[in-house]
Amino acid sequence: MFAFSALWSSPQAQALAAGLYLLLSVIVTIDVLLKKSDVRSALGWVGLVWLAPILGSILYYLLGINRVTRRALKLRLDHEQALSGTAVRPDAAPHIAQLSDVSEIITQCALTKGNALDILEGGDAAYPPMLAAIREAKTCIAMSSYIFRNDAAGQEFAEALVAAAQRGVMVRVLLDSVGAGYLFPTIYYRMKRGGVVAARFLHTWLPWRMPFLNMRNHRKLLIVDGRMGFVGGINIGAENSARLSGERRIQDVHFRVTGPAVKIVMDGFARDWHFTTDETLDEDCWWPDLSAQGSAFSRGLRSGPDADIYRLEALLGAALTLAQKRVRIVTPYFLPDSSLQFAIQQAGLRGVTVEIVLPANSNQRVMQWAMRGHLRFFRHVRATIITHPPPFDHTKLCTVDGEWSLIGSSNWDARSFRLNFEFDLEIIDKDFTARLDALIDTRTARGMVLDPDMLVAERVWLRLRNAAARLLMPYL
Repeated sequence: MFAFSALWSSPQAQALAAGLYLLLSVIVTIDVLLKKSDVRSALGWVGLVWLAPILGSILYYLLGINRVTRRALKLRLDHEQALSGTAVRPDAAPHIAQLSDVSEIITQCALTKGNALDILEGGDAAYPPMLAAIREAKTCIAMSSYIFRNDAAGQEFAEALVAAAQRGVMVRVLLDSVGAGYLFPTIYYRMKRGGVVAARFLHTWLPWRMPFLNMRNHRKLLIVDGRMGFVGGINIGAENSARLSGERRIQDVHFRVTGPAVKIVMDGFARDWHFTTDETLDEDCWWPDLSAQGSAFSRGLRSGPDADIYRLEALLGAALTLAQKRVRIVTPYFLPDSSLQFAIQQAGLRGVTVEIVLPANSNQRVMQWAMRGHLRFFRHVRATIITHPPPFDHTKLCTVDGEWSLIGSSNWDARSFRLNFEFDLEIIDKDFTARLDALIDTRTARGMVLDPDMLVAERVWLRLRNAAARLLMPYL
């Protein structure tokens, strides 16, 4: 200890440390100035690297660098032309049709018509048809999940996927590296041993390429024989099933899709698979001709920290701007930045009814604190905030004026807006939106209106705790 202290106190060691601090700080500052578009984020990182010697540079290296953009921009699939097709105009009110036009510019994805969607509320409603589709698959299965647990639910899915692979079905399973368990992904190895072709998204043991907690694949997709798709917010785990977890269950919603939109869902998976494995899924079984199955118009929305960044925020901002009567938002995590908060306020000022439906208690303690700290600033926003009691609701929905809706994996927080890879479907259909609004009604009927003034009146130490947690907004 004495020798180390003497070495550290020597002028040579101090000069070396000072030189290292200066070099790292300059390098990081240059990188921030050239690559960070958000001024507040740039100022925060520059301040951190100069005020926290060496540690600030390490944190920037671990959390601040986007290691995905360059590779993601190179990806091109042969099926883009098949997705574009002939331009489709929705049979909708003029302002909804205008929103569809804006969405096409934002998403670079054509609108499809003739789709049918079934609402599957909870794992007990979603898992059986998903498993049945896997067990009845004839040619190919593509599945992507953020969380895939090695429990009763996960093992049932793994066994069905292994059985499909063993009877000759082409099976591709993509798991997020962190969500599946970075060090010990038991279920991943179990499927691999059974003959399933599986991969982990952004998994590496190279320290300079590890994305750690950021840039996760949060998409939940299942496509069977290229003809039936499942999308939504439900992960694979016993906690999503009342049958398996009882009162501790997580409430959520998933959707079964048939019709031309299935090709859009498949495209979302194929891009991620190609990015992860370099394999292009170009066999005919992945891309069959699809006939109309219903009346819904649908478009896919891929968002993530690559070329697709800001798409989700832009679309939600457009929906709030063009809404004329009512906007309903259901999300487990609600930390919109100032631009979306302003859009909500403007919608309210124009006389649009804005309802924001949230869980009374989050499953993540720091997120709960941050949300309460953030909602204090909704005192003058003309929106009704409704919180509903347990079970914790992981549902993500947005409806506009009874005609337009957005469903999928995205939350209203920075992680979904800018750090995670998400997949959502935009739906234009009165009947489907009415069914979603009825589902939202079941939440609001059990809920209580949250008055932001109540949060302002909380004890000082609670407000300080919540305000401190709110500072983590860029990474929650």
